[in-house]
Amino acid sequence: MSPQSPTSARAALFDVDGTLVDTNYLHVRAWQRAFREIGHDVDAWRVHRAIGLDSSLLLEALLGDDADSLGDRAKDLHKTYYLGARDSMQPLAGARELIRELHGRGVQVVLATSAPEEELDVLREVLSVDSCIAHTTSAADVDHAKPDPGVIHAAMERSSTSGETAVMVGDAVWDAKAASRAGVTFIGVLSGGISRAELATAGAEAVFEDAQDLLDHLDSSPLARLLGL
Repeated sequence: MSPQSPTSARAALFDVDGTLVDTNYLHVRAWQRAFREIGHDVDAWRVHRAIGLDSSLLLEALLGDDADSLGDRAKDLHKTYYLGARDSMQPLAGARELIRELHGRGVQVVLATSAPEEELDVLREVLSVDSCIAHTTSAADVDHAKPDPGVIHAAMERSSTSGETAVMVGDAVWDAKAASRAGVTFIGVLSGGISRAELATAGAEAVFEDAQDLLDHLDSSPLARLLGL
């Protein structure tokens, strides 16, 4: 199908880390290194379980009472180590193709993330499909990250959509909870390392292996039904 101009009536809202770009485990490693440097050894599985969570909540969960005194230093170190892994970042299978297909069908593609601007710039560079992305959100747009629904509300406002005309795609339980609180249908992907059962329990209407799997089944997915593809 030939590309069309995106319409304000429909939008696919995408989480980025673990959904479109293969960075979740780079985040895990960066947080581990940061925590170790401030004197806290945290097992990788514990860090992974918190990826995608608002950073203040992540720090509280993993540093406990030391979050207030050590959290800012940990965040600075994480940023340094994470951005230092730029050469290891790559799009997940089918991510670019899914974005291009949705854009071609006249759906606004919105990167609905609370990543800091500097990190978002790197992720957009890795994806390299800016011409197909209608809008983005970042940490500058919200006071709290997921599971707070603020980032999804910001994405809908930016795309002039509502819970009836937008669908959220993400890899984390936190994405599902934020979507539910915003009144938006949620589609889960397994590419961030969270199980199908957990995503379904958190509210996913459907769960696919990754962006490629969603693209392969796009016409029978909730995206097609809800956005009229």
